[in-house]
Amino acid sequence: MTFDPPPLSRPLWIEQSRRPRVMVLSYVGYDRVASAWHQLRDVVSELAELALVDLGGHGELDACDADFAIVLGGDGSILRAARLMGNRQIPVLGLNLGKLGFLADLSPPELLPALRDIVAGDFRVIHHLMFECTVWRGDTPILPSQLGLNEVAVLSGHPFSMIDIDLFVDSEWVTTYSCDGLIVSTPVGSTAHSLSAGGPLLRKDLQAFVVSPISPHTLTMRPVVDTADRCYELVMRRPHASPTVVIDGCPAHTLEMNDRVTVRRSAPSFQLIEVGGHTYYRTLREKLGWGGRIQGLGRADE
Repeated sequence: MTFDPPPLSRPLWIEQSRRPRVMVLSYVGYDRVASAWHQLRDVVSELAELALVDLGGHGELDACDADFAIVLGGDGSILRAARLMGNRQIPVLGLNLGKLGFLADLSPPELLPALRDIVAGDFRVIHHLMFECTVWRGDTPILPSQLGLNEVAVLSGHPFSMIDIDLFVDSEWVTTYSCDGLIVSTPVGSTAHSLSAGGPLLRKDLQAFVVSPISPHTLTMRPVVDTADRCYELVMRRPHASPTVVIDGCPAHTLEMNDRVTVRRSAPSFQLIEVGGHTYYRTLREKLGWGGRIQGLGRADE
């Protein structure tokens, strides 16, 4: 299966000569978010029509007719919003109220100029790979298809010993990992759990998955990057008390021996609004604290 992002076009609100309709979402500490929204509400209302304000995660997102969403908080809030949007994904603008924020890249003072650019149509929508994960016991799906954006991880639980996991790609056996866990990550998730496990950074709009073992018994077991147009299957091969499949940081199901976890590209893609000045490498430099500077002509030590 190939994937071609929809071509860029003029926003619908410009074509229809109206203000954009916006959802405002958050899922973090209510007092902090409520305080931030109190200061920002007039800014948003000045430029857009508020179709939904849901600061606690109680709204029916698929029933809301909005042009884009503003998510207050951090990357965790964006992950949850993407999951709740389900098959009806709309563009998202992330406003960072936390510490890091690779997806929630804007600071509150940047919201007004960013919104002005968006309303005028001066922005891009970047489509990011999402996945669907299913857990099988025999031929029965014991965990129906779950939508996610960051990663699927199979993690060792009590008694906290190594687990054996077979990896199959398009039904072809790759290897058996003896490790503390195994992560199948999207490019968006490559800056999260996968990175802390030694995985590589993938540009967020790549169409690929990265498979990263956690503390593998054999040091030659390294992360693997492969196309998103394949089915990745993780199979438990040794009895263990409580290995767990975790989707975007949320425990989803406890596994038994021979249970199968399948991960494949989903039909919907996550849509992130990118405004001027917020580029991929700038985000990496600022969020990861990369040092260095551009040198002039001549030697760096002159």
